[in-house]
Amino acid sequence: MPYRRTPAVQARLDSRRQEILDAAVRLISRDGYAGCTIAAIAAEAEISAGSVYQSFSGKAELAAVLFRALAAREVEAVSLAADRPGPAAARVAAAVETFAVRALHAPRRAFALLAEPVDPVVDAERLVFRRAFRDIYARAIAEGVNTGELPPQPAQLTAAALVGAVAEALVGPLAEGHADPDDVIPQLIAFTQRALGGQHVAHA
Repeated sequence: MPYRRTPAVQARLDSRRQEILDAAVRLISRDGYAGCTIAAIAAEAEISAGSVYQSFSGKAELAAVLFRALAAREVEAVSLAADRPGPAAARVAAAVETFAVRALHAPRRAFALLAEPVDPVVDAERLVFRRAFRDIYARAIAEGVNTGELPPQPAQLTAAALVGAVAEALVGPLAEGHADPDDVIPQLIAFTQRALGGQHVAHA
């Protein structure tokens, strides 16, 4: 009969895995992916490197799981912003603002998620990440087109272009690590309104 873990054993393994992920989050926020070596994560979590390998097959798997965990937080925050009541253009602008504000408040981590050179497995996760944002924007854009608030346009294409433009606009400020949100955010909101073809929404 194959060995089956007891609930207590599984709970300990899950707890250790979460401790490792928490340590990796702290490291990526300070040092990016370059600082997330197995040895550094083990030291941050105050465990042995062997214990890390008991929870993850290696750095590639750990990096991918870390990326998914961090990206999920951003997708949830942006989705909540886009789902607020109000005109479609304002909701897309709110989603862009939410993404940009969160990125600029944690520049090292955001740069790691958006642009830092990493293993191919993480690059694949980035595509999923970008598509998730595209779909959030596209839903609001399609609603705006259907109600006549926004001019006719391919919602998926506009959304994909917006995701790429916003990410590209942020990469430089994030790499520098000292961008002023009060300068960057209003410009991104104005750009979003122009890209959608909707009415200008003043930055709150």
